[in-house]
Amino acid sequence: MGRIIKEIEIEGQTAVALFDTGAVFTYVKQPLLANAVRKSLAAPFHVALGGKTIDVRELYLVDGKIEGLEFDTDAVSVDELGKANGHELDAIIGVLTMERWEIRLDPKTETLDLEGLRRREFTEFQEAKGQEDIF
Repeated sequence: MGRIIKEIEIEGQTAVALFDTGAVFTYVKQPLLANAVRKSLAAPFHVALGGKTIDVRELYLVDGKIEGLEFDTDAVSVDELGKANGHELDAIIGVLTMERWEIRLDPKTETLDLEGLRRREFTEFQEAKGQEDIF
């Protein structure tokens, strides 16, 4: 079993990404974010990443592709991410992005289940039979 590292596209550029269920947020190296929309946060927060603390004061809205399938997400800009399994990382895809797009990991085969990206149809709420409306 190993880490899942894939070549993806971020803002039209090739990037090496680690899909990490231990990371809440998605992190992208700053040079890949030159054309992304930046949003300042009303209340900054702090994250620990690679032994360093990062003060997050803004997020970037990122467009990308995984195996040719389009996705979007918000990302934290970082200067560097280091290496994983001998690969220099450009991005870490965190659980918020994976949950949003129903991306599932199979560490045994080191593959991604991208059915959510293929389907692009989500059920946000389904009323149970016999219950009154809650809204």
